Amino acid sequence: MSAAVYGPGRGRRSTVGQRRGESVAVPRFLRVLPALLILGGIGFDLATPANYTASPLFSAAPLIAAPFFTAGATLRVGIASIVSVVGLRIYNQQTLTVVALTELFTVITVVALALFINRVIRRSGEQLASARVIAETAQRAVLPVPADRIGGLHIAARYEAAQADAFIGGDLFAVQDTPYGVRLVVGDVRGKGLDAVEAVAVVIGAFREAAEQETTLQGVAQRLERALTREGTRRDGLDAFEGFTTAVLAEIPRGLGVVRLVNRGHPEPLLLHADGALDLLAPSSPALPLGMAELGSWPDRADTSPFPEGATLLFYTDGLSEARNKAGVFYDPGERLGGRIFPGPDALLDALTDDVRLHTGGGSTDDMALLAVGRPVEGQPERRLSVDIVKHGT
Repeated sequence: MSAAVYGPGRGRRSTVGQRRGESVAVPRFLRVLPALLILGGIGFDLATPANYTASPLFSAAPLIAAPFFTAGATLRVGIASIVSVVGLRIYNQQTLTVVALTELFTVITVVALALFINRVIRRSGEQLASARVIAETAQRAVLPVPADRIGGLHIAARYEAAQADAFIGGDLFAVQDTPYGVRLVVGDVRGKGLDAVEAVAVVIGAFREAAEQETTLQGVAQRLERALTREGTRRDGLDAFEGFTTAVLAEIPRGLGVVRLVNRGHPEPLLLHADGALDLLAPSSPALPLGMAELGSWPDRADTSPFPEGATLLFYTDGLSEARNKAGVFYDPGERLGGRIFPGPDALLDALTDDVRLHTGGGSTDDMALLAVGRPVEGQPERRLSVDIVKHGT
């Protein structure tokens, strides 16, 4: 569940100050604005009669600096404002007048207020940074990124958060090498927030145990069902509709060239062949999502499909298939990927995430989990021809 922040900034930016490893990117015009205000105030005061004052400009300079600069830089701006006021009053020979003293007291008060604001903002930033670290650590603990080689297969995973700085959500994936082959699960818990994270932890924990112990993929699905049922019982009054999880489970036995799938209400995986052909691996019969056993119970059925050498399996959550552009058109991964060839799972997911951002204009309303599993050809070179996924004119 690895979250990422997307949408690169425009224009040149510089770093002004650091606080416990946190840097603040400040646009150039904000960097120079306090100095311009002070210089403008000096010029205004020198160009106008003595009864005109530029104190609003001298007061504005530290207030502008406070949210963006370090405490030291804000203090320096404040001192420059105070020195400018005192120097101009000396130049105008008005050092002890009521107006001059009032102006000086006002600027000093504003500088003190700016330093206080800076301290509050910096402390809030440190707390936010700590919260981000905690969230990212929790995310990695609940949903660790799988290794790129498992059981002779090439693995790649991505978690694309709908909101910037969001680390934790309800999408999940896990891959495990077991005595029965490589087994994996990709799912989407209904809901958001900590309740969804709890359900993710339950599903992942149950899968890790069941994948090692159950002899069939159907048995793994039933273990996940029972785990979610227990979770619903533990939460007093939790309705079945509030706790369901769509999921697809897969099993790739060693050396057989097949993949077995159990689909519980989840988007169908795609099989991308080495020549660019594409198959939709739809279940032979529909099934309810996990956690909805109260509405009915049907035996799970595992569907077996060929998984030839050089092919790649793509699993995803509905954040991909329900991503829409400005015209309301949904993203169609089958249509976009058909005929494309990629060097491997990583290249596939990189191109796919870029294409989704292009389709949506950089925005998304739902998290998106992606898992690609490639079966390498015996003795094949590390890289093959790659064709750009993006269709021009779209």
